[in-house]
Amino acid sequence: MKSLAVLSSVPFESDRLLASLKNVRSIKVAGKKVFRGRLSGRDILLLNTGIGKVNAAHSATCVIENFPVSQIINIGVGGAYPGSGLNTGDLAIASKEIFGDEGVITSGGWKDMTEIGIPVVHIGKKKYFNEFPLNNAFAKKVFKLVTRHLSLVTKSGIFVTVSSTTGTRKRAAELEKRFKAVCENMEGAAIAQVCAIYKIPFLEIRGISNMVAERDKRKWDLKLASENCQEAVLEVIKNAF
Repeated sequence: MKSLAVLSSVPFESDRLLASLKNVRSIKVAGKKVFRGRLSGRDILLLNTGIGKVNAAHSATCVIENFPVSQIINIGVGGAYPGSGLNTGDLAIASKEIFGDEGVITSGGWKDMTEIGIPVVHIGKKKYFNEFPLNNAFAKKVFKLVTRHLSLVTKSGIFVTVSSTTGTRKRAAELEKRFKAVCENMEGAAIAQVCAIYKIPFLEIRGISNMVAERDKRKWDLKLASENCQEAVLEVIKNAF
């Protein structure tokens, strides 16, 4: 039987899910600890990837190569862009993932990978440069489910994955305008790329921990964001499959 894999970058983003698993056992794969258990009648794999694109891609590859995986859900916290309409504690569901850093800095500003002319990856005849579309039909189903069952503000939109998190209003406005994005993170596009290569359906849900603006951790709420995200994921695992 294939398992649903849930990936978060750090333990606090998935601690409630881990506590909810039944018949849990841990398995070491390539130095990564994978928790395997049951939840709402499903086989679940839970893995903390570590922060950033490389850790995320490595973890997604490890779990796909070593277990029969039906789908991957990437969960955790993220920053909301100013025009998104989201606030701390709200939820965001990805409709598309974009690598926000890969490309070229020119005299006219930043250009994406099409400026180089070399795709990030070929999948069949399809060339992917910076953008990885997600399964929008499933994302819409999840959006309807979450908004119907939970009293949490939820929006679906484009996510941007960066290597350097944004810490100024100017940069936030630049990325939001360029990509028409609602949420920023450090792992999602890397996992989306791996899932595209292996033809594994991918869903990404994040709780908003902060606004993408001047970096001020006093205004962040990581606990609220991670708890709300996990509440949504528990609802999704229970009712969306």
